[in-house]
Amino acid sequence: MLFNSYEFIFLFLPLTFFLYFYLLKKRFVTPAKGLLVFASLFFYSWWNISYLPLILSSILFNYLLGTLLGQKESSFTFSKKSILTFGVVANLALLGYYKYSDFFLENLNYLIGTEFSLLHLVLPLAISFFTFQQISYLVDSYRGETTEYDFLNYTLFVTFFPQLIAGPIVHHKEMMPQFSSRWNMTKNYKNIALGLFIFSIGLFKKVVIADTFSLWSIAGFDIAESLNFFEAWASSLAYTFQLYFDFSGYTDMAIGVALLFNIKLPINFNSPYKSTSLIQFWERWHITLSRFVNRYIFKPILKLFKTYSFSKGMFSIFISMVIIGLWHGASWMFVFFGLIHGFGIVINYIWRKKIKITLPYFISWFLTFNIVNISIIFFRAKELDDAFKVLKGMVGLSSMGNMNTLLTFGEIDRFQLLYLLFAFFIAFVGFFYENSSSITPQTMKQKRIYLYTFLLLWISILHLNRVSEFLYFNF
Repeated sequence: MLFNSYEFIFLFLPLTFFLYFYLLKKRFVTPAKGLLVFASLFFYSWWNISYLPLILSSILFNYLLGTLLGQKESSFTFSKKSILTFGVVANLALLGYYKYSDFFLENLNYLIGTEFSLLHLVLPLAISFFTFQQISYLVDSYRGETTEYDFLNYTLFVTFFPQLIAGPIVHHKEMMPQFSSRWNMTKNYKNIALGLFIFSIGLFKKVVIADTFSLWSIAGFDIAESLNFFEAWASSLAYTFQLYFDFSGYTDMAIGVALLFNIKLPINFNSPYKSTSLIQFWERWHITLSRFVNRYIFKPILKLFKTYSFSKGMFSIFISMVIIGLWHGASWMFVFFGLIHGFGIVINYIWRKKIKITLPYFISWFLTFNIVNISIIFFRAKELDDAFKVLKGMVGLSSMGNMNTLLTFGEIDRFQLLYLLFAFFIAFVGFFYENSSSITPQTMKQKRIYLYTFLLLWISILHLNRVSEFLYFNF
């Protein structure tokens, strides 16, 4: 089920909301949580119910191991470290089987000339997100940082439908206490108003802005055989903005829906395209992924070295960024994306430590944004030739062309072109304003906010007829 669908907005969400708080009003706390779990699993199964046993098995497996890891080690036959290793390897094996089997077989066939048949497995929704989420739970249980082992709360922590499919990647210590807090068990009209406003912003970002940018990105990456200078830049920038508005739109909707249930999800975006360095970019882009990688990948890699040095730190960062790239999908394009950011961040740190020259703000921003834009070309391209097609056009190696070609590029009509120009205008204006993460309950005291909420929802609902999946559902 999609957030940007009639079924979700007019049926699933209101029905779940009213039933949940009705049960809480009657003081049926456990049934209310059970309802949220059932609703979340129904939400997950809407696409393909055949993968429901997979997520349920994963939840049960990790809950049992987490409970074991939370006990005293003296009661075990195996050491805690062995149990943790088994749990992490099992989770990664599940993710690897579904996500990377064909990638591995294709490369093996190419390198040594074998003829293994590809499995053509359908990637289960959210497997990357719920796998990382549960690995963090196991590691924290091993470290003695988990205190609650209630199965219903744990299941709700993993499956809570606003963040289940594409994050934010939540942490048990920021979620489990919220599901147990008695203050969250009554309707909070401030949270409802704030949640609806943030949800309306996210919905507008997705269906009006991101889906409009997709017109040029599809035309440039998937349809055109060659691109002139203007077409190439239009295609690359269109996808760069599409990716941001699509994913940040999903995050806003997730945060807004969670607030209706008095649950606060972590911020996932903080104006990343305003960044003046790649280091800052990853502090602002997919913040919960960066947080996970820093805590559970970068630091463990660094600990493998007995002593710290700058070069060892840079190596650990570089490997972490390659893993981030590969986490997004089984393709060398994602590896190249990670390599660009890995090299870029290492150079960024070397510049800070060795050269120590501060560039003017605009130059820093311009360099950062264009490096990100180039990396996202590889992120979007299906093959290396697709990426080079766009890059060649951007430097004028195909042909310069002229602005008039954009009128007929990809068979886009004049009405759609106006939409595209409007979307670029909104993206440009966004550079000068705070983002949705800065909205607080105080903001909702302004009466005009309710008018904005109505207008954003009304305009967005008018665009629900061109429903498309969120880009991060593929990762």
